[in-house]
Amino acid sequence: MTSAETNARILVVDDEPGVVDYLVDLLRDEGYAVEGTVSPADALARQEGSGYDLVVADVEMPGMRGTDLLEAIHAGHPGRLVLLITAFGSIDLAVEAVRMGACDFVTKPFRGEVLLLAVARALRERQMRREIVRLRGSLAGAAASPDGLVARSRAMRRVVEVAERASRTAATVLLTGESGVGKGCVARFIHDQGPRAAGPFVQVNCAALPGPLVESELFGVRRGAYTDAREDRDGLFVRASGGTLFLDEVAELPIESQPKLLQALESGHVRPVGATREVPADARLVAATNRPLEEALRERRFRPDLYYRLDVIRIEVPPLRDRREDIEPLADVFLARAGSALGRQIVGISVPALRRMLAYDWPGNVRELANVVERAVALSDHDTLVPGDLRLGDDAKREDFLDIAARRWMPLADVERAYVRRVLESVDGNKAEAARILGIDRRTVYRKLDEPEPGPDAGEG
Repeated sequence: MTSAETNARILVVDDEPGVVDYLVDLLRDEGYAVEGTVSPADALARQEGSGYDLVVADVEMPGMRGTDLLEAIHAGHPGRLVLLITAFGSIDLAVEAVRMGACDFVTKPFRGEVLLLAVARALRERQMRREIVRLRGSLAGAAASPDGLVARSRAMRRVVEVAERASRTAATVLLTGESGVGKGCVARFIHDQGPRAAGPFVQVNCAALPGPLVESELFGVRRGAYTDAREDRDGLFVRASGGTLFLDEVAELPIESQPKLLQALESGHVRPVGATREVPADARLVAATNRPLEEALRERRFRPDLYYRLDVIRIEVPPLRDRREDIEPLADVFLARAGSALGRQIVGISVPALRRMLAYDWPGNVRELANVVERAVALSDHDTLVPGDLRLGDDAKREDFLDIAARRWMPLADVERAYVRRVLESVDGNKAEAARILGIDRRTVYRKLDEPEPGPDAGEG
């Protein structure tokens, strides 16, 4: 018997006190944590906030039959295991109980070892279901970047096909699409599939770069070039040499810095701020924008020559509402990831919850889906996500997070992590801006999120 089985919490429900005492002793002797009650109503009340893994209930009880108790438990806790016992065993009743969601069915009179076998089998199958969910998440993400590039839909399969072909060339790629659709995942996919996969992947959010420091960040700086330049420092182009430089939100690049970017792309060399000579910078460029560059051209905020240099291979990443076939596998990836990160054993997503996900338009796209799933995993009172766990649209705005956190007695670290993610979501993932709002430095943001801090060749994600 595994530790997960022996650590299981079991509730016994029978209207006969002697039967309750017998079953409690029998199960405790096997190492289970067991409680008993003679009241179905009490058993139902105990489900709220409990951590029961299995409920063992008699079918024939006054006031509420075991099948009614099963139905009521699953209304609020759809993944909870319920094993039914009856002295009126029949094939029809057994079939009906299993159809309603009972994990197993034992008839009186029974030997103790028969019940113990049924309990162990139910708990073992529960562990197998959890492993299946974990494997589904792994398989769904097998062809994905760490951020969940999933391509079940025809639209995303087309994106992957073009990205694969682009990865084999040195041409500049321009990724377009709404915020949160996964442009960073596609950029990483292009890098990982290409001949530069062994080289660095350096990402920078152009919108997060302070205007006066854009050129020093991109192209480097020499000691003494300005007051705070106390040492020579390579720019991101040089750090990405032999690999890929991903410029996210490239439309936000100051127009005065754009000629130098164009020169770097065309010559393969950059001149650090304060330097008299150029240095080689062999980096493949992938750029992304969630705002049409054509609009920036019309407003004279983007140079036409740089626009045409970037727009060699364009890949439009579709919004999640246009590729609903990807919602379920993406949710599996995020469910497995959040369960592991938060230490929660979530079995899966109920059919009604999945239907709600599929009907929602996801204005925040994949990023919003990831946040919704993580929040649901963190705050759910049961091991299967139900529609009430999902905070979508106006529901998310109305959610009183502190009330939920206090009711669940969440550790302060989890509350802080959830709040940091909420602020990060509101600024489209810009960690520098989130740090400014929170009044902490960017490294603290990474620590609060339990993410590795960026190395010297990492940009703003």
